[in-house]
Amino acid sequence: MPTVLVSAPYLRRVWDRVQPIFDDFGVEALLPPVNERLEEADLLALAGRFDAALCGDDRFTARVLEACAPRLKVIAKWGTGIDSIDQEAAARLGIRILNTPNAFTEPVADTVMAYILAFARRILELDANMKAGRWEKVRARALNELTLGVVGVGNIGRAVLRRAKAFGMRLLGNDIRPIDPAFVQEVGVAMVPLEQLLREADFVSLNCDLNPTSYHLINRERLALMKPTAVLINTARGPVVDEAALIEALQQGRLAGAALDVFEHEPLPADSPLRRMPNVLLSPHNANASPKAWERVHWNTLHMLWDALGLSTERLRTWQQRVRLEA
Repeated sequence: MPTVLVSAPYLRRVWDRVQPIFDDFGVEALLPPVNERLEEADLLALAGRFDAALCGDDRFTARVLEACAPRLKVIAKWGTGIDSIDQEAAARLGIRILNTPNAFTEPVADTVMAYILAFARRILELDANMKAGRWEKVRARALNELTLGVVGVGNIGRAVLRRAKAFGMRLLGNDIRPIDPAFVQEVGVAMVPLEQLLREADFVSLNCDLNPTSYHLINRERLALMKPTAVLINTARGPVVDEAALIEALQQGRLAGAALDVFEHEPLPADSPLRRMPNVLLSPHNANASPKAWERVHWNTLHMLWDALGLSTERLRTWQQRVRLEA
C-alpha cells in the first residue's frame, strides 16, 4: 500500500481523527515535524520515502521533485494555491498536482473587509486610547467616502468587490486577464491600469495569484505611487510585495498602514520591524479561518488523493458521513 507524506498543517491539527481513515485503508502516513511548511532541505531529506504528498505550502522545487521521482506520483495540495510547487518540473516528471479551487473565497474576503473597517474607523486606536484612560475623539472615515482598489479580480477579488459595493465604496480593479463585463457592470467597478489604481485608491487589496508576473508586483516604485494616507492589504501571497520596500515606506511615513496575513518568509521572523509598527495589522496566514471551509477542503483533498491512488472513494464517503474533522 502507498506511503503518503502528510504535511498540511490544518490537517495535521485533526490527525487524531484522520489517522483511523489511513489505518482502515492500509495507507502509511509519513509525519515529519512541520512549522508552517517544509522547505527544500526538509523535503530532500525525505525524498524517495513516499508515493504521494498531502501538503500545504511546502517547497516542491524542481530539485525536490527530481529527487522524489519516480516514486512520487501525486501531490494533493490542501487548499488552492500551488505556487510553491514547480509545475513545469512536475509535468515533465509525470507527477500529478491536485488542489481545491475557490477553497477559501468567503473567509478571505471577510478578512479584507475587516481590515478596511478597522483602519477606516480607527477601531484599534480608539480601543487603545480608552484602555489607556484617554477620552479622545479621532477623525475616522465612512467607507462611502473612500476608494478601494482590488489587484486580482478572481474569485476572492470579486467577493471583496461585492462586499465593498454594499458599503458604497468607489471601486477600482486591475487584472492581467479580461474580466467578465457582466460582473463589471454588476458591481460598478472601473477596470484600470495598476498605476492608476495605486494612485487613486485609499485601500489597495492584493488578491492575485503568485506567479512570475506578480512576484514583487508591489515594489519600491509602485509603493511610491500610493497616497501617503493609503493602506495596503495583502491576503494573497507574501512575495507579491517587496517586504523590505514596504517596511521602508511605512517607516518613512509614505504609507499610512498595512494589513498583512502573508509574508515573504513564514513564520514572520521575530526580529521583523513589522512586529513593532502600530500602524500595521498582522495575522499568521490565517485569513482562510472557517471551520466549514476547512471541513470541505479536508474531505475534498482526501477524496482527490484517494482517487489518484486508486483507493475506494465510496468507502471514504462512508467515513465522511460519520466523522466530522472540524468538530
